[in-house]
Amino acid sequence: MAVAALCLLAAGCAGRQYGHLLANDDKDMVGSHAAGAATWNPLVDESVAKLLGRCPTAVRPVTFDSDGLSQNMTIGSAVHAPLAVGPANVCFIGIENKSAEEMLDFKDQLYERIDSQINSAESFRVVSRRMVDAALVETRLRPDSLFLPNNRTAFANALGQQGTPVDYLMYATITSGTTDRNRTSQRDYLLTLEMVNIHTGDTVKESAKIRKGYSKSRVGKWWNYGVGDQADG
Repeated sequence: MAVAALCLLAAGCAGRQYGHLLANDDKDMVGSHAAGAATWNPLVDESVAKLLGRCPTAVRPVTFDSDGLSQNMTIGSAVHAPLAVGPANVCFIGIENKSAEEMLDFKDQLYERIDSQINSAESFRVVSRRMVDAALVETRLRPDSLFLPNNRTAFANALGQQGTPVDYLMYATITSGTTDRNRTSQRDYLLTLEMVNIHTGDTVKESAKIRKGYSKSRVGKWWNYGVGDQADG
């Protein structure tokens, strides 16, 4: 009787939807059919941290030699020379989705998340997205055409006329690779960030990867990746 009543209750509520607020320390939901917050957010956090870690600060602290004379030293200059003295202006061109999934509303959210994280770094300032779009319209250039020197110059001049000099162009690319096994699949998500020196064309590229399994049953995770070690095909 109790089981029957529970089934009737579930059937009666099948058409309803409920919502609840999540606390900051609540885990992100893992999507059952596509990548979601639990996949995209860590990819952004890791790739941005790795990229900024490879770009040295352009702030030049004053030091003194044995004679008491001041001299400027650039932190990290032994690895990579900075593009600008002071905070560098980064022009985030956008996100190119080459994965097997439609990103829907997540694409704009990822853009804003990447933009905010880079803008919060002391050594970088991000050019307004509205200015970037306006400059692309004015110059009639596509984002991928900015790899050509003449096009980069025209684009930089258009932004400079708006009072926004540019040091870096930044691109984000999302790719995926899918492995199928009967009714179970694994998808590898890769987010790549590429920073381009607008003056020289030199690039710095970093990426982050997350693997995700999809199964038709709850035991699929255990069967394919658990104790049985069945993922060998």
